[in-house]
Amino acid sequence: MKGWALVSPLLLLIATASGAQVVDSGGSPYLPPPGYGTLSQGDLSLRLRNDDLEVRFVPLDQRVTRLLGKDAWESLSGLTKARQAAIDSLANEAGVTHPGLALVTFFGQRVDAKFDPQTLNLVIRNRIIRPLGIVPISPQFSSQQLGIREQVSGIYLFEEEFPVNDSFAISYGGINSEDWLAKQRTLERERARVALRVRGDTRDPSPADSAK
Repeated sequence: MKGWALVSPLLLLIATASGAQVVDSGGSPYLPPPGYGTLSQGDLSLRLRNDDLEVRFVPLDQRVTRLLGKDAWESLSGLTKARQAAIDSLANEAGVTHPGLALVTFFGQRVDAKFDPQTLNLVIRNRIIRPLGIVPISPQFSSQQLGIREQVSGIYLFEEEFPVNDSFAISYGGINSEDWLAKQRTLERERARVALRVRGDTRDPSPADSAK
């Protein structure tokens, strides 16, 4: 539980319920420990679709990925770590220290579905933000063509971190996804549940333990 000594679970629960942002002793946003959440990747996904494709966008931001169930958290965390060198290289080229990262997956809805990964954009307050670069995960990512039920994925880099406590969307081919704001109630409930689970696991040391 390293790091959780800085903010008690009860304080986290109160702050979450009130809508306040919890910060650590250095003033940085406080992160819940992984392994206590129950959300799935679908709970964090923004989706859009047309006749050719379905697009799924999952923010790789620890303020929300740490609310995932253990297996989902480990999967996304491992995916990012395995490609950290490529991510850092693209970020350095763009002069960005803390890029926003997202796992983007394109699903084919028909035979020979065409897709252009560069035309997927982030939308924040009606501002269009284009990707700085993409780290392909699937070997076929560069083909820009999918068969029915085929899929390809890549990690997208943007110039700024996502406002995961507020509102944003994605756009592709003139279609916008639902707004991230619609997920806030689910995220707030899960933060409160995580705080309760952590509090349940936190035990004051017994006198005998303290004497050791």
